[in-house]
Amino acid sequence: MRLLTLAAAALLALAGLAAWVVESEPEFYLRARYPLEYEHIIRGHARTYDLDPALLAAVIYTESRFDPSARSSAGAVGLMQLLPDTAKGIALRTGGNRFVVADLLDPEINVRYGSWYLDHLRDRYGDTRLALAAYHAGQGNVDAWLRSGGGIRFPETRAYLDAVTSVRRVYAKAYRSELGL
Repeated sequence: MRLLTLAAAALLALAGLAAWVVESEPEFYLRARYPLEYEHIIRGHARTYDLDPALLAAVIYTESRFDPSARSSAGAVGLMQLLPDTAKGIALRTGGNRFVVADLLDPEINVRYGSWYLDHLRDRYGDTRLALAAYHAGQGNVDAWLRSGGGIRFPETRAYLDAVTSVRRVYAKAYRSELGL
């Protein structure tokens, strides 16, 4: 039990440290620590789907560190770490009919699908935080949490939300002009 308490304290300290880094570190440090790539793609799809471009950049950083060939052990692919079945559904719902998994390695397609999906989740849940939770843990889990009246049950999803939120502040501060903020 004591080890669990220490681990929880360490996570809280790290979350606080991330906020401190954003407020106290100079832009050149933030740019070196948190690179930005594909900003023209991010800006374009953020505009199309009425998303905060700093949030979109934060999701990409958190999911793949801007590696377009990233693959997870769960089978997620590309910059925004989309599962192939999810991406196929997005392709069909947005007019595509020739989806192949290799499409997810294309930054433009991956960010377009991921942006559409975040917008869809935000519309479904009416809340960006719940949309991000569903993006990370799945809609079924978020629906179950909402039905039970509880909050986000997975510690790793809470940590993901904290990470995206902290990194979003970094991108908003360090890349204002590149992201059109």
